[in-house]
Amino acid sequence: MSSLCIQVINPNTTLAMTDTIARAARDAAAPGTDILAVSPAHGVPSIEGHADEAIAALGVLEQIKQGREQGVHGHVIACFGDPGLLAARELAHGPVIGIAEAAMHMATMVATRFSIVTTLPRTLIIARHLLQQYGFTHHCAGLHAIDLPVLTLEDGSGLAQEKVRSRCRQAQREDGCGAIVLGCGGMATLARELTQELGMPVIDGVGAAVKMVESLVALGLGTSKYGDLAFPREKKITGAFQHLN
Repeated sequence: MSSLCIQVINPNTTLAMTDTIARAARDAAAPGTDILAVSPAHGVPSIEGHADEAIAALGVLEQIKQGREQGVHGHVIACFGDPGLLAARELAHGPVIGIAEAAMHMATMVATRFSIVTTLPRTLIIARHLLQQYGFTHHCAGLHAIDLPVLTLEDGSGLAQEKVRSRCRQAQREDGCGAIVLGCGGMATLARELTQELGMPVIDGVGAAVKMVESLVALGLGTSKYGDLAFPREKKITGAFQHLN
């Protein structure tokens, strides 16, 4: 591959959501950056809890392996739980960025505190765990859920989008935040419109992650192979997972 190619992985199997994520990634990408949007053939149609994330992580690893073999320069994991992120980095030469990680980092560069708007209340604990893991707990002003399943973002009714808008306004009004992070890959195309409507930064992790990968590749930086992110120790994988060899 001659031009910069970024593999953007939707870890669920819903192709409509892959298309939404692909549009947001291409809108953010610089001229000359190719976006390869993919999703696993097997897994869950949406990721709405810990078990879903565990299943989806295997699909992420499969796609990382395929992307590496195809010669992509970097990878984006386009689910707000960042499923399988560290394992994916073990398999990858290039940078691997999760959309929650990217959005939280960028939010702290434009505001001292940010709020998160996501889908189901049960996933708020996943966001809390990531805030702790990434060191952003004290930067988060509030967590909000629209209390609708992920796939309502793709059903064409507009209900989920309107609830996202409502929760963003609530966060702006009540939290004392300076920015809002959208907590689902399926919300990616709403960020620019909401930024204009609210007059404050509303950050989509898909676009943020694409720009981070572009920057890291431009600086000649890939995933460190020194220490715990070195390639996995060689061993024979058997049974249903042998394709990961």
